[in-house]
Amino acid sequence: MKTWNDMNLPCQLGIGTWAWGDKQVWGYGKGYSDYDLKEAFELSISSGITFFDTAEMYGYGKSESLIGRFIREQKAAVIIATKFMPVPWRLRQHDLIRALEHSLERLGLKSVDLYQIHWPLHLRSLNTWMDGLAEAVERGLTRAVGVSNYNVDQMKRAYDRLAIHGIPLLSNQVEFSLLHRSPETNGLLKTCNELGIKLIAYSPLAMGALTGKYTSTHKLTRYRGIRFNRYLSRIEDLTNLLREIGQGHGGKSLSQVALNWTICKGTFPIPGAKNANQAKENAGAQGWNLTNDEITAIELAAEGIFGR
Repeated sequence: MKTWNDMNLPCQLGIGTWAWGDKQVWGYGKGYSDYDLKEAFELSISSGITFFDTAEMYGYGKSESLIGRFIREQKAAVIIATKFMPVPWRLRQHDLIRALEHSLERLGLKSVDLYQIHWPLHLRSLNTWMDGLAEAVERGLTRAVGVSNYNVDQMKRAYDRLAIHGIPLLSNQVEFSLLHRSPETNGLLKTCNELGIKLIAYSPLAMGALTGKYTSTHKLTRYRGIRFNRYLSRIEDLTNLLREIGQGHGGKSLSQVALNWTICKGTFPIPGAKNANQAKENAGAQGWNLTNDEITAIELAAEGIFGR
């Protein structure tokens, strides 16, 4: 696989599965169940969304296990991306290979489509993990490789090291939304485009803050609340505009408008979906485009929310 287009994806966005099994941030098991997640999986696939991003750290392996079970039960043809966490006790290239093998066991697969380094926690050199990714490709354990949360310099060095092996850096997965636009302002998105690296946008709905579900009187909980609750009254002005623009596109929801903005920016967003309704919402962000004037108006409304 040489480019993102070689993945032949039928969709403009994927599904992020951080919440699938995660109790600490998302409250798995309280507001939603395995049955809800299975329905989200099935509806996503029926809507043409076949890319699912997971990680060994999501629910401490629970996310991968759930996806593996859903794949077997539905006999679904899907694109699976997962991640390796370079925690301090992992110091050798072989640790990456062993972690991938464990992920494959949980997923019930012989290989994944994309294997990523989860965070740039380089207690060993960056080259160690890039060489490990190259070995994973050579052994047929993954079709392609990427990184996550890498800055411009780290991404360039990863790109160069993989090139020695003749392997492209397919993607860099970073947080990107109307409330977190640093990849656009710090040159990361521009560099991705120049090098042919796809920017996969996680938390494109700002962990729910851009869905319209939460207000100054109905607040987010846990870590999400710590990040966004103090700004909800300001965010409401933006979500009102997103809702208004959505009406001009045949009744699109404000979250669909927010997701479409990330698509128009040339990124591949991976919103979460904890139930069938959320999966249906995600699917409605595809197949249409905001106008340039609408994009400008949205960005102006988003500016300064955290600085006022």
